[in-house]
Amino acid sequence: MVKKRSSCSLNQNRKIPFHGEPIHSVGSVVPWAEPGVGVIATQSLVNISFGPRGLELLRQGKSAEETLKMLIDSDEGRDFRQLAILDAQGRVAVYTGKKCIPEAGHAIGAHFAVQANLMLKNTVWPAMKNAFEKSQGPLAERMLCALEAGQKEGGDIRGCQSASLLVVRIQSTGKLWEDRYIDLRVEDHPQPIQELWRLLRIFRAYESMNQGDLAMEKNDVNSAMAHYGNALSMDPENTEMKFWYAIALANHGNIEPSLPLFRSVFQTGENWRELTQRLVPVGFLQVDPQTLKAILDLK
Repeated sequence: MVKKRSSCSLNQNRKIPFHGEPIHSVGSVVPWAEPGVGVIATQSLVNISFGPRGLELLRQGKSAEETLKMLIDSDEGRDFRQLAILDAQGRVAVYTGKKCIPEAGHAIGAHFAVQANLMLKNTVWPAMKNAFEKSQGPLAERMLCALEAGQKEGGDIRGCQSASLLVVRIQSTGKLWEDRYIDLRVEDHPQPIQELWRLLRIFRAYESMNQGDLAMEKNDVNSAMAHYGNALSMDPENTEMKFWYAIALANHGNIEPSLPLFRSVFQTGENWRELTQRLVPVGFLQVDPQTLKAILDLK
């Protein structure tokens, strides 16, 4: 896992924990996070209670170090645990029990930490730390660069199975659905890190589609087209994205550029042609009957 309080302009309001190891569904066990409170990763022979209990202690105003000490001191199995905590002030505390299966260890950087256990080599977590510090771009992508570097260094001695990426905002917006910014999970996969990269790319594509929709609402057609085009460049085989891009174009009078998109979509299945007709009476497609016929007649 790596955790970091963002220092880059694109992600100043986010924190991310992530983790990948051959346990089924690590995303439901390892990472815990709450905006304005902190993030926690409980690893090795996992004590799941460290997650909710740790967040409660942080919520009460305990520091990362105080929270970690209280949790570890309360656990008779502490020697087998690995625990990392980042509080809302960016303070980091990490613990690797002396009986964690080798190779196991952690490294701490400026407002972030990496930790690993059951690794093939003890160079895994230093490689992760180095990769994160050298990477650039959005925080989520930098975190995956670190995870990928650990895998290239040998990774888990048993191989790979599951991975997850969780992003929450530093401060709560008061809207739970917005506070959990990214929540991606690979439950069981022979190449979970590559799959996580794919899911993140799809997330970014839909994010760009949403930005296009918002631009359309403001009648900023040029910006909308740029966002839609960017989305399709990230996920060019996504039929649904092509479809809604075409709908947006048609609704704003850009019929000619919408037609190749409609044609491409209809060629994947007749259900899309039927869906296009159903959008008209409910107002999702606002074109005149002649234009609708031209769209539906596309082959």
